[in-house]
Amino acid sequence: MSDFPHCPQCNGEYTYQDNTLFVCPECAYEWSAESLSGDDELVIKDAHGNTLQDGDTVSVIKDLKVKGSSSVVKVGTKVKNIRLVFEGDHNIDCKVPGIGPMKLKSEFVKKV
Repeated sequence: MSDFPHCPQCNGEYTYQDNTLFVCPECAYEWSAESLSGDDELVIKDAHGNTLQDGDTVSVIKDLKVKGSSSVVKVGTKVKNIRLVFEGDHNIDCKVPGIGPMKLKSEFVKKV
């Protein structure tokens, strides 16, 4: 049995170490040992590895179909004043211009 910590996001026990990061194969969450020490918040990063914060402006890097609608969020759409959410699989709450409020995954945006 491994001595690696359980995943802080899904509590999975099959974590492994990749250089300085721990990786959970069940939910694909990555974290460092330093991020678990103390009461640090979880870090959400965009598609290019930049750390996101509440109030940032991001740009969509891929056409995204809106579930339950025929609308599409086009590449390059800028979304202002995002709010980070640490629960669920979508981690950005925002208002997309022309579409309205929705949730996005950070892997489909880049920080502007």
